[in-house]
Amino acid sequence: MSKLWQARFFTTVNQLRDLPDTTVPEIAFAGRSNAGKSTAINILCNQKGLAFASKTPGRTQHINYFSIGGAHVAQHRKDPTIVDEIECLLVDLPGYGYAEVSGSAKLHWQRLLGDYVQRREQLAALILIMDSRRPFTELDIQMLEWFAPTGKPIHCILTKVDKLNRNESVNVLRQAKAKLDSYVDEDGEGFPFTVQLFSALKRIGIEEANDKILELAGVSDDEAAAQVDLIEMEDDAEPDEQ
Repeated sequence: MSKLWQARFFTTVNQLRDLPDTTVPEIAFAGRSNAGKSTAINILCNQKGLAFASKTPGRTQHINYFSIGGAHVAQHRKDPTIVDEIECLLVDLPGYGYAEVSGSAKLHWQRLLGDYVQRREQLAALILIMDSRRPFTELDIQMLEWFAPTGKPIHCILTKVDKLNRNESVNVLRQAKAKLDSYVDEDGEGFPFTVQLFSALKRIGIEEANDKILELAGVSDDEAAAQVDLIEMEDDAEPDEQ
């Protein structure tokens, strides 16, 4: 099993001043509404309802944190999360685009996103979720350009590749790599941008995404399997209810 399966809800915030004062690495997930961000998070963490997808795209405007480490696997365990044992935090950023919200709410939303990705020291990397049929929209590019000056890695996940045939998949990946390679700093050096194909429906790219996220967070998967074995032993040792 993956270490990501340990993900549990940690906190939600709507103002930068309310961000947790933890020091562990944060891996943020960003993407346009309807790009499949919530689905990707849920399947990577092997939990159907961990990340919430609003029925009205663009309405979910909070930053949601999920902890990795500091507790037993998944959310069915009721033991409290031990904050000092958290190894990293997954951060679900508000989806952008299609928002049927007021201008003032949208401005607050944009500032929240922009300030978080540009200024949050704990943010180790950005996972940019894009629909493989419509990658690099204007808002996706804005997110890239907000984050690029930090010099931190961006890993792009092109979702819904089950909707493409083989040739289309090959072409969209090639074009995405070329697009990312076109970004260079003032010295002409490329940025640490990577990209992959992904399908929750066909379970394409799950292992690749899992390994990349853990690598970016500096977290090892080695202890995860051992923890599962320990929990199973504890469950087997519990007496049956009469």
